[in-house]
Amino acid sequence: MKRLFSTVVALLLSIVPATSQSFIGLLTDNYNGVHGVINNPANIADSRLKLDVNLIGVSGFAGNDYYGVNFNDLIKDDYDFEDDARTFPKDKNNIIGNIDALGPSVMISINRKNAIALFSRVRAFYSVSEINGRTIESLVDGFDGSEVFTIDEGDMLASSNAWSEFGITYAHVLMDKEQHFLKGGVTLKYLQGLGNAYAFGKDISLSYNSLSSVPLNTVTTQGEVAYGYSENLEDDLDEIEVVSGAIGIGADLGFVYEWRPDHKDYTSIDSKGNPYTPKDINKYKLKFGVSLTDLGSISYDDSVEERYDITNTLDEDTFESIDDINDLENFYTVLDPGDAEKAVLPTALHVNADWSINQKFYLNLNTDLSLTAKDKINTSRIANTVSLTPRFETKWFSFYSPLSIVQHSGFQWGAGLRAGPLYVGSGSILSALVSDEIKALDAYVGLKVPIYQSRPKDKDNDGVLDKVDECPEIKGPEENFGCPWPDTDGDTILDKDDKCPEEAGEVENNGCPWLDTDGDTVLDKDDNCPQEPGAIDNQGCPWPDSDGDGVLDKDDNCPNIAGTVANNGCPEVTEEVQKTLNQYAKTILFDSGRSSIKEESNQVLKDIVAILNEYPTAKFAIEGHTDAAGSSVNNQRLSDSRANAVKKYLVENGIDQFRLSAVGYGEDRPIASNKTKAGRAQNRRVEINLMQE
Repeated sequence: MKRLFSTVVALLLSIVPATSQSFIGLLTDNYNGVHGVINNPANIADSRLKLDVNLIGVSGFAGNDYYGVNFNDLIKDDYDFEDDARTFPKDKNNIIGNIDALGPSVMISINRKNAIALFSRVRAFYSVSEINGRTIESLVDGFDGSEVFTIDEGDMLASSNAWSEFGITYAHVLMDKEQHFLKGGVTLKYLQGLGNAYAFGKDISLSYNSLSSVPLNTVTTQGEVAYGYSENLEDDLDEIEVVSGAIGIGADLGFVYEWRPDHKDYTSIDSKGNPYTPKDINKYKLKFGVSLTDLGSISYDDSVEERYDITNTLDEDTFESIDDINDLENFYTVLDPGDAEKAVLPTALHVNADWSINQKFYLNLNTDLSLTAKDKINTSRIANTVSLTPRFETKWFSFYSPLSIVQHSGFQWGAGLRAGPLYVGSGSILSALVSDEIKALDAYVGLKVPIYQSRPKDKDNDGVLDKVDECPEIKGPEENFGCPWPDTDGDTILDKDDKCPEEAGEVENNGCPWLDTDGDTVLDKDDNCPQEPGAIDNQGCPWPDSDGDGVLDKDDNCPNIAGTVANNGCPEVTEEVQKTLNQYAKTILFDSGRSSIKEESNQVLKDIVAILNEYPTAKFAIEGHTDAAGSSVNNQRLSDSRANAVKKYLVENGIDQFRLSAVGYGEDRPIASNKTKAGRAQNRRVEINLMQE
């Protein structure tokens, strides 16, 4: 049994190492080309490469939580893995690994929204799940004859699967709306099985007794075991042949969202309104990807499965003599076999976030989660992994240093680079160099022929790309789609600013000639009445006649009161008006011997004010008269005072003082005889007479 188990372990551990996330570090690179389909088929849409041809690339990983080795010791010629490696036995130890060889493959960017890829790939996965570390020690190291122990193994699984695949990927831009960008992709794969083997145990326990009374030490086992394999593994492993009819179909599905807050900085619009963005630069600030990979299985039609009930007690020599799987039926009960035909692919969920710090430095967070249970028979799986990868990225060179937590293997630190056609790296090389006991190791290397998206040309160096430049040979502003602004009418005002581009005009009139809409020879710019002919000296407006008396306001001394032409637009004081004024004036009463006006004369004075207001430009003389009683000096003084008293009243009630004069004539101008009382009463009077110009 020792030889049998050692053979199985050696077979699993001798497979070329592979990583649970192939090409770790390289897959975060925006210039990875066809490699982008490995963990998300949407990656190739809007790629930084026009064409990418992979020649050959191999990535590998092996990890476990049982063996720990020193990297420097591992590369020594005399290093013996089984004897020199340190072990970490637990109740449930695990071994996991895979290989990924990407053969001739090509990615083509068809146009701005579509891309395809064709690829060939060879892959192999192996895993040993939840095996008791003491079982490994006992079966690999053997029994020393002094032990008495019992191992409760419980359930365990071991599987390996190898296949080739030929895939086609299509990716398409689903949304490109300003700062939001979304693309999706799907991969269909034809699978050819290369070989499949698995083993599992249920409720297994092992007891070793070297102190029994029988002559030989005994090994007691209990539980159920089974193993299965494809028909090409039935004979010598050195002569493995491809299994005919072992085929399957696989699929990958993925989406990538990009947040592009600075989309305006690199988006140009041509004269037809079509947007254009350069293909050679990354445009996102944050990028998020999610994908499902390896959906499917491979059917091995002629596979074999054997099941045994291993409940039995054997002596130690017999137990250790079992070195061939076929020998089990000689010592244990054969059970009915199960279905061994279907080998399930390592279905996984990938979630990715990428932060563009600037156009050269990035930080990537990636999670790979197995969606196949480790307790499921004949199923491949990846190791769950979380990686944080800072990277420096340019068109011809990228460098990355992933820091990862890998299931069963712990912390890993690696480094990798892409330099033109060469890519090489490891997700664990740096941690391997600094750690005394590494539990995982991976590496990848490959060659490709990348043809990058070219930088859009700008022949005239005007900052407008030729793709949207309508005058690629002549410098011009972006707002005129790369063409210089014309001046069609030659008035020194560019058409973009010229309101009349076909007709020469004035700068201050936005390139248009000044108009004279009403034809009055006053240009509209100077015409206060551009729609109505008018006089030059009235800023192009016609002179008004506000009172409608036929005398224009400019010549009308009374523009708001109808008058006569002869009186310069003012109303004329007629003899009738003059007579009326004097009739009123003569009724003005004064206190005897004084110039104070009696209160009962107020109404008469108001009437006089109203008449005077009707003739705003007429001037009047207010004359005071007395009778002959008394001295002539006193009479002169009294008449003068009474005339001024009336003037004062009129001025205080709104009559312009410059229209009025006041004079006293005393007793010099009687209108009746002073010898009679009636005559003297008539002589004591005030007259208001029109003053002639």
